[in-house]
Amino acid sequence: MATKEQSPSQPDITVMLKEQTNACKTARDAIAAGGEVMLYDGQPPQWMVLGIAATRLKRSLKIGLTTLGLDETVEILRARHRDEQLRTGNIVAANRSWFFTLYFDSTRTELLACIGVKNERHSRRDGQKLQL
Repeated sequence: MATKEQSPSQPDITVMLKEQTNACKTARDAIAAGGEVMLYDGQPPQWMVLGIAATRLKRSLKIGLTTLGLDETVEILRARHRDEQLRTGNIVAANRSWFFTLYFDSTRTELLACIGVKNERHSRRDGQKLQL
């Protein structure tokens, strides 16, 4: 369940988005343009977060999604933070053109990585359009 928490606030998130991945600048721009930041209360284990990110990478490559920082995030999560509980959050661009996933340490004091996925229409094999 998403919550809008007071700590860290949106300006803190903006400051935390440095150069962890190549999605960070676009995510900062999305916040500056009025994007919504959502932080989640749960603390899934690193292996679960890594598995989801790796699956997202494989699927994105297969269907041709435009992504930023996804491959970098998988490597960051694979190389570091083993056996840790992590926290996540999202940024949705005001015009809904981009969706970002944020990965934090368990205390949410360090931003580990950021993924951006462009909201594009893709054709399914059965001819139906899929809005992502």
